[in-house]
Amino acid sequence: MRILLVEDDADLRETVSAYLRATGFAVDAVATGKMALVQAAVSPFDAIVLDVLLPDTDGFTVCRSLRARGNASRILMATARDAVEDRIAGLDGGADDYIVKPYALGELVARLRALLRRPIEGLPAHLVVGDLRLDPATRTAARGARAIALTTKEFAVLEVLMRRAGTVVTRERLSQHAWDDNFDPASNVIDVYIARLRRKIDQDSDQPLLETVRGAGYRLGHTMAGATARQS
Repeated sequence: MRILLVEDDADLRETVSAYLRATGFAVDAVATGKMALVQAAVSPFDAIVLDVLLPDTDGFTVCRSLRARGNASRILMATARDAVEDRIAGLDGGADDYIVKPYALGELVARLRALLRRPIEGLPAHLVVGDLRLDPATRTAARGARAIALTTKEFAVLEVLMRRAGTVVTRERLSQHAWDDNFDPASNVIDVYIARLRRKIDQDSDQPLLETVRGAGYRLGHTMAGATARQS
C-alpha cells in the first residue's frame, strides 16, 4: 500500500516515514500543502496522512481541495489540536479519520490499516480469483485449502493484480501502487517478486493463474476459465 505523508516537521517526517516503510508501506513524504496537492495529482495513493498545521496552508483546506479534485484516497488528519470543532472540521472537509499528535507510531499504523480495510468505490474487501483468495483485513492468502505465506511486498503486488484480475497490469502500474518514488524503473525487482508469487501461487497446480504478457505486463486469472475477482 502506498502512503503520502504530509508533515512539516522534518525530524518527525523522517521518523514516521522510516517506521511506515519498516511495517510494509511504500511512503512518499512532503512538507507543504502545495507539495501534497502536486504529489496527489501525479501519483495514486491508498491513504494520505495529513497534518493540519502546515507552513503554507492548513490541512483542512488541503483535504477539501483533494476531495474537490475527485481524489478518493483515504485521508487521516493528524494534528496537535484536539478540539471537537477541529475534528468536526476535518471530517466535514472529507477526512476519513482523525489522530491527535503526539501519537504512538503503532497507533498510526493501526489507524491506517483500519482505513485501508474500507473498500473504495464498492471494491470488495475480500478478493477471490478462481480458487485463490486474499483477505486484506487479516493479510492472509490461500489457494484452495493451501495457505500461502506472503511478505508485505508480495502481498501488495498480489493485491494490485487481484483487483485487476483478467486484465494486463503494467510494470508502471505495479510500481505506482506497491513502491514509492524511490523505485528504480531500470531494476528487475518487479520481475523478482512476480517470480516469487508465481512459485507460491501456482506450485503443484495444473491451472496456473499468473502469467507474463510479453512487452505489456502481467495478468492474473486469464488462464483459468471464469476466473474473476468477486466479493465474498
